[in-house]
Amino acid sequence: MMAGHSDNDMGLPAFDKPVKIAIVIAPYYTAIAKAQLDAARAVLDQAGATHETIEVPGSLEIPTAIGIAHRLSNFDGFVALGCVIRGATSHYDVVVNESSRALTLLGMQGVCIGNGIITVENREQAEERADAARLNTAGGAAAAALYLIALTRRFGQPKGGVGFKPRPDVIEVAGDTKGPTTA
Repeated sequence: MMAGHSDNDMGLPAFDKPVKIAIVIAPYYTAIAKAQLDAARAVLDQAGATHETIEVPGSLEIPTAIGIAHRLSNFDGFVALGCVIRGATSHYDVVVNESSRALTLLGMQGVCIGNGIITVENREQAEERADAARLNTAGGAAAAALYLIALTRRFGQPKGGVGFKPRPDVIEVAGDTKGPTTA
């Protein structure tokens, strides 16, 4: 299925309800972006997921676009695609670290994201990672998004807010708390 560093082929999850994915891509390097899109779409099609592509100017804008789409649309998950090749300045470090950090923060809030932003030293490394027959990072990111959606569906709906919850053995009556109840 997917070539890469791992020899663990988990296959793809199966879904009983439709899955809708947004592929958010920064097509900064056209040929790399096309390879990434083709690879991600192939995995999503194989899983039977519908998908829509959203283009943004650069990798720093990917997390913002995902955050907006998550709040204002009905996507089940997201695939983040882009390519950042090291240059002569520290801008590379800013783009790599901040885009990754922002995607992680969105993920910690429950957004299902497969991160396929390629971060490399040179064009040759980028081509290897974008190639579906070689390292296929975009296909791996699509699979990761699908797994997170499956996990979310497995656990069901949120059980309520976060924070402190009253003890079930304490009854509150008109603002007064009565001690532990006995059955």
